Amino acid sequence: MRAPSLPHHPAVVVGGGQAGLSASHHLKRHGIDHVVFERNRIAHAWRSQRWDAFCLVTPNWQCQLPDFPYAGPEPHGFMPRDEIVAYVEAFARHIDAPLREGVAVERVSRRNGVFLVETSEGAVTADAVILAVSAYHLPNTPRMSESVPDAIVQIHSSAYRNPQQLPEGAVLVVGSGQSGCQIAEDLHLAGRKVHLVVGSAPRCPRFYRGRDAVDWLDDLGQYDMTVEQHPLGEKVRRNANHYLTGRDGGRDIDLRRFAAEGMVLHGRLTGIDDGSLTLADDLARNLDAADAVYNGICGLIDRHIADNAIAAPEGTHYEPVWQPGEPARRLDLAASGIGSIVWSTGFRSDWSWVDLPLLDENGYPSHRRGVTGVDGVYVVGMPWLWTWGSGRFLSVGRDAGFVVDHLAARGRDRAAPVPARLAV
Repeated sequence: MRAPSLPHHPAVVVGGGQAGLSASHHLKRHGIDHVVFERNRIAHAWRSQRWDAFCLVTPNWQCQLPDFPYAGPEPHGFMPRDEIVAYVEAFARHIDAPLREGVAVERVSRRNGVFLVETSEGAVTADAVILAVSAYHLPNTPRMSESVPDAIVQIHSSAYRNPQQLPEGAVLVVGSGQSGCQIAEDLHLAGRKVHLVVGSAPRCPRFYRGRDAVDWLDDLGQYDMTVEQHPLGEKVRRNANHYLTGRDGGRDIDLRRFAAEGMVLHGRLTGIDDGSLTLADDLARNLDAADAVYNGICGLIDRHIADNAIAAPEGTHYEPVWQPGEPARRLDLAASGIGSIVWSTGFRSDWSWVDLPLLDENGYPSHRRGVTGVDGVYVVGMPWLWTWGSGRFLSVGRDAGFVVDHLAARGRDRAAPVPARLAV
């Protein structure tokens, strides 16, 4: 029995981004009383962890929050940062979410058959908890950054805003995922000398055979492929996203073309000592692998067009416009004129505030389609929660609808079973 002095809700949602707000929409649809706690402000990550020139890499038509699809004049455009924030804020107003901004959830535990949710403004109890906090909690900067000379400015990609923010001199960007490549492009277009450490992230065409590649991939059902149908299974959750951009109406990101224009590309960073970087001999291999994925996507689209007799312009597969020479295995930061480093090295998860047997051996919430092994606890808004579209505006509402339907059924019948197969 819950403590009578504490407010109680049938459901508590932790996180007020698009995932938590989608959960709130579906809870309202079921008539379930709830509260949404948001540590910061609505759309905090979009607002505060994106650079000035940031825009979506998926077209606007994929913004499909529940009963609130994109309704603007450019369905095939790419919303910039401030418009994304406005879209999420408008959704919150549309659903009239019971949102508590500026209230941090500090601990979630279970006491006497109910969940105790301790916040910065006091505790509440709940019959069910939906964790809508994604998996990107703490900026991940490798320990080797501690060996960088003090004179060099270092920031994580989440703190990057524009080229003027960084001191004069060349800029080293470490990491070639979506953020790293787009930040490198932002600096390159501003005329800055850029060194880019290239990893294993794949690339994707922006437009191919008369349409955005995303449109073709959607027709092919790629965004509806479930984690259980994917050849990699749960391992796909650790894959890097394909790099491309929606900037200036959308285009490919071609690192080889940047190199031909003066950007300096390097293999993976393996160490830092005495003011110098140690680099792996894998630049050519990483570029070739990214191009192979690019052309593989083109080939997939080609087969779809041929199999369905679709009238479409002819397409050309990518041919490298630049090849790396003998790789440099050491890079002296001072001699190269590098005055700053942008660490585009992702984020770490932090579930330490969830005092429940929720995590697997890798520290990842064990779940199947958002239903965890802890009865009454759900996750939503995580990459590949169920499909490729799960971490996007496209499918986060559908995922939230599934977990709330399960939550509602549990409320009607507390014996509602946890799905048999839990993702690990």
